[in-house]
This record gives sequence, structure tokens and C-alpha cells, in this order.
Amino acid sequence: MVKLIALYKHPENKAAFDDHYFNTHAPLTAKIPGLRKMEVTRIVGSPMGGEGKYYLMCEMYYDSHEALQEAMRTDEGKASGKDAMKFAGDIITLMIGEEADE
Repeated sequence: MVKLIALYKHPENKAAFDDHYFNTHAPLTAKIPGLRKMEVTRIVGSPMGGEGKYYLMCEMYYDSHEALQEAMRTDEGKASGKDAMKFAGDIITLMIGEEADE
């Protein structure tokens, strides 16, 4: 399994961010072909105390790197990426991870 991880820093307006994220962006992302699972986590603090750097994390699971790349080329993948850049381009960090086998 491969996952695309989106980390969002704290937005200026959390209510507006949440409204757009949960009512527009997440449903748009959920339609991407090949997406196996999507987990959204609200970051509530850090072990060191305090708010921490990040507000929200979304993990989107795909069967393979190829499946992820193919999904990003679809109309749905492009629409999700365009929307993310429009409403959160200055606070989002994207990375790719894979399950570690030891």
C-alpha cells in the first residue's frame, strides 16, 4: 500500500477551512478512482504541549505508486489537486509514504 499524505498547517479561519474541507474538498477527493481508503485526522496537540504546527492530516491509500500516479491523472484527481491549491495552497504539505516491512 502507498499513501498520499496531506498535512495542513493551522488556517487563519478554522471555521471556513472546516466548512470547505469537509463539505467540498473531502467529498471531491473521495471520488478519485483507485482510492482505497481515506482517513482524516484532526491534530489536537503535541506531546511537548501546546497546539503544534499542524491542524489536519489526510491519508489517502492506493494499491501502488503506479495506482497513485494514475489516480492523479484522472479528472477527479486533477479537480481535487486544483481545489486543494485554491483553498489551502499556502498551508498544505504533500508527501508519499508506503508501509514499511521489517
